[in-house]
Amino acid sequence: MFLGNLASLRFFLPEFAVTATILLLVLLHVVTKSPRSAASGFLSLLGVGAAILLAGITPPGDGRSIFEGMVAHDGFAVFFKVLTALATLVVIFMSMDSKDMEGRSQAEYYIFLLSTLLGMFLLSSATDIVMLYLALELVSIPSYLLAGYLKGQERSTEAAMKYVVYGATASGVMIYGFSLLFGLTGSTQIAEIGRSLAAGKATLPMLLAAVMVAVGFGYKIAAVPFHMWSPDVYEGAPTPATAFFSVGPKAAGFAVLVRFYYTVFAAADPGTGLWRLTSAVDWPFLFAALSALTMTVGNLVAVQQNNVKRLLAYSSIAHAGYMLMGFVLLSPAGIQAILFYLVVYLFMNLGAFYVVVVVSNSARGEDISDFSGLGTRAPFAAVALAIFLFSLTGIPPFSGFIGKVYLFAEVIRREVYWLAVVAALNSVVSLYYYARIVRAMFLEEPKDASALLVPAVPRAMLVLLAAPTLILGVYWEPVARIANDSVRMLAF
Repeated sequence: MFLGNLASLRFFLPEFAVTATILLLVLLHVVTKSPRSAASGFLSLLGVGAAILLAGITPPGDGRSIFEGMVAHDGFAVFFKVLTALATLVVIFMSMDSKDMEGRSQAEYYIFLLSTLLGMFLLSSATDIVMLYLALELVSIPSYLLAGYLKGQERSTEAAMKYVVYGATASGVMIYGFSLLFGLTGSTQIAEIGRSLAAGKATLPMLLAAVMVAVGFGYKIAAVPFHMWSPDVYEGAPTPATAFFSVGPKAAGFAVLVRFYYTVFAAADPGTGLWRLTSAVDWPFLFAALSALTMTVGNLVAVQQNNVKRLLAYSSIAHAGYMLMGFVLLSPAGIQAILFYLVVYLFMNLGAFYVVVVVSNSARGEDISDFSGLGTRAPFAAVALAIFLFSLTGIPPFSGFIGKVYLFAEVIRREVYWLAVVAALNSVVSLYYYARIVRAMFLEEPKDASALLVPAVPRAMLVLLAAPTLILGVYWEPVARIANDSVRMLAF
């Protein structure tokens, strides 16, 4: 049963907190007119912290459909709201320390950042294709502005233009797929669309719709071949914004990917505890092929990169391929593996980008050569980066290893052996390019022998990011349980 608008308001408190913060930032920007206002950063931290608290204390129950069926409030949505808000919180700290922001309007930047967060909240809980499309655009449009935020820098302008072109194309293809689904079923509710499609036979328009919607979602998670925007955008955007793109929108993209395809083209089977396909559209095979292609292209091209931000961009593409393995299995354990992996990926990837911010603040460079001798210039930052990189590789005893164990174990249990072999080979390849950075830090002579000072706040944040990366490698059960509960409470 759908809750009406008034009855739904009490389940929408995190979104209200973010919206109120955005409005206060607009007011602050108008009143202060200061390009470097520390108050805007602290206000953003307060607003996002309030959203996390409100998301945690608002009980999802067994799942509710609120605002007349436009949005779901369930454990799955709450999980992704907390995850994306945590990523935003870390990125705000990172932005306050980044020299990319010097002399630029801070309030505008945080308005764009929090607007994207609001879009991710809605995207992770949308249950209507109209709301889904609006939420996706609310994520995308402020992201374009963040990518081009370094006005006057050619590569930032280029990044924004490429982001807009690719984004508009993917969005247009996706909405055409939505129009086909509406034409086939006469409904915009994804649950109703799923029931209508299950009652009929597979048709060419149904297959086209599934593929066209995959284009929009594939663009958001940077899956091959919809990844072409990612390296240039990651390199040209401010480093904190790049870190944000690599975690936040990607997580929201996986949330809507699971909710949409597992509702429209599959149905839960109480007898087996798995999902079954409700039409002849074999989308799991399509996404399994995309998974193998994504991780292979991401890792092989990353080997050739000398710019650390571009290397991490292709690394991010490869990790999207790993997570897609869990998506194609039609099992709760597969989705749980994705959720767990996203948690550990948040800490290790944001941690790696935080060190890039620290180094680029001093060296004013982002090439691997700029990290030469970092082990002697800034031992703390070098050790932290090594921890994050080894975790991204999937080496024990770091949390990335446990994340891959969950994914690989379920892929093997579901007997998709070929995909497990491809993923294992790609993990070996990834060790090479991550090790290039570690070798530069500890085995090469620095270009500048002077000490690189790491201020207190970045040092504290690196500790807070490295600690879960280490702890979740030996004690991961609480996070795994939360991920399992979130999948169990997923309200279709």
